[in-house]
Amino acid sequence: MRNGISQVLLYPLRFEPIYQYRLWGGRRLGDLLTAPLPSGPVGEAWILSDRDDHPSRVNDGPLKGQTVGQLLAQFPQQLLGKLAGRFRRFPLLLKFLDAHEMLSVQVHPSDANKSLLPPGETGKTEAWVVVEASPESSIYAGLKPGTTPDDLRRALTNGTVADRLVCFTPKPGDGVFVPAGTVHALGGDVVAFEIQQNSDVTFSLYDWDHVDAKTGQPRPLQIDQALSCINFAEGGAAGRVTPVVETTRPVERERLFHCEHFCLWRLRGQSPFTVGTAGVPRILVCIEGAGQVEHLGVNYAVGKGDVLLLPAVVGECTFRPHGAVTLLQIAVPD
Repeated sequence: MRNGISQVLLYPLRFEPIYQYRLWGGRRLGDLLTAPLPSGPVGEAWILSDRDDHPSRVNDGPLKGQTVGQLLAQFPQQLLGKLAGRFRRFPLLLKFLDAHEMLSVQVHPSDANKSLLPPGETGKTEAWVVVEASPESSIYAGLKPGTTPDDLRRALTNGTVADRLVCFTPKPGDGVFVPAGTVHALGGDVVAFEIQQNSDVTFSLYDWDHVDAKTGQPRPLQIDQALSCINFAEGGAAGRVTPVVETTRPVERERLFHCEHFCLWRLRGQSPFTVGTAGVPRILVCIEGAGQVEHLGVNYAVGKGDVLLLPAVVGECTFRPHGAVTLLQIAVPD
């Protein structure tokens, strides 16, 4: 079988979501994704993950059952093209979030915080694209200007942390950039797509007095670690972004995020348009509508909530919408 797999030419790869229990989660991911939800509050669906504890597996075609890590080991050039050799694992982790309640007020370390990173981990810059929100939804992203470490410690002591954070009411379509070192939280029935470095390092400052129903206890905080990696001089990098319209026909193409770790565009249209790029991988995430990717005479169906990894060897493809469609297209910078 392995000899047979080694002869396979990579094709557009689809993955099943990996659902995660979170005490702040809800049930709304069941409306976005076709895979049935497990019982209880579901806060995250990992839709592309090269993590040892939760690896994404191909769910159709000759490579069904293979993990992203196995593909990277067997087909580095086919999968990553000119990026091959740069990464020991796929460098991005993609999720959908359902924040029914508030996430903890938290921060992620940067690549420069070496002493705070477990072996093999990187920093964690991330970004969100809001899919659903309500009038009660809130996003916190960044400290109010002038906030010092002493200010924040006092706020933790007297329970006024939220007063020190920049807060806004999100609406569907908002893009929010959260560089490593940014204090952040979201909740109040926010459903969002999340893109991040492939890291699972989070330090919590404050947890809104939540009690975990599974343990009957508050969740642990990591206040000292969080304070040591906060960027108190972030300079306004965090928060809502202004999309940059790059093209309008045959598809409206907006650039939402462009940083050293990832680039993300939103594509909206009803007529056929090109996706993918020769020599490098691209990832498609369908936010609204449906259609199909055409590659070497084969059609790959794409529906709401689906993620499709286009390996570098696939190159450019045609996407044919079935009516109006909204896709996110993601790149790892060269």
